[in-house]
Amino acid sequence: MTRYRADIDGLRAIAVGLVLLYHAFPQAVPSGFIGVDVFFVISGYLISGIIARDLAAGRFSILDFYIRRIRRIFPALLLVMACTLAYGWLALLPAELAALGRDLLAGAGFLSNIALWLETGYFDRLAVLKPLLHLWSLGVEEQFYLAWPFLLALAFRARWRPGLFMALLLALSFALNLILTASHPAAAFFLPLPRFWELLAGALLAWVTRDAASPIPPRWRGAASAAGLALILGGAWLIGHGTPFPGWAALL
Repeated sequence: MTRYRADIDGLRAIAVGLVLLYHAFPQAVPSGFIGVDVFFVISGYLISGIIARDLAAGRFSILDFYIRRIRRIFPALLLVMACTLAYGWLALLPAELAALGRDLLAGAGFLSNIALWLETGYFDRLAVLKPLLHLWSLGVEEQFYLAWPFLLALAFRARWRPGLFMALLLALSFALNLILTASHPAAAFFLPLPRFWELLAGALLAWVTRDAASPIPPRWRGAASAAGLALILGGAWLIGHGTPFPGWAALL
């Protein structure tokens, strides 16, 4: 079992809080959307750590993994979609309700990011009017977990070096992110492959720290935590809408 990490729950709160503040007060927190990137790394760290430990112990089950994902994701997702549909039925015009129906189908299939990429950008006015806009990040995350358990299991079975395997995939995804951010920014933002490096960063961190609570000497841990928090909060205010994103800026 994975022991409870209060510090990670705190980091989750910071990530979610930044996104909420961005949508509520976009002028005050111009780059709060980076909370999503923080959340991707947290997810990759926690979930990949569990998968790697189970694979190393010979007890990993693909079926059990997806059952746990369904139990974790679907109750809240179905509640959000049902409430949104009920409000849309009462408040929206027929054409708007039809558009909401398409968004609901995309969200149920964890394809919201693909649908948004095909329709509009995250910062466009039309996107702001989409009540299920936030499901794009869930789409990226679940698309990652459709492939990642199989790839990691293959790495263990083939006796590859898991850390090197993760680093290679991370490098490829990050390179694609840089290329698309410069040439097709909407694709870099919404599509899964240029985003997977963020989840893989968490996975790689989980792997390299699997045998120790922290690779940082105790006397430096407070300073390291403060520096990490400063980078996150700095990114939330320094990365503006004119900054190509994700690109290099997401490293903050």
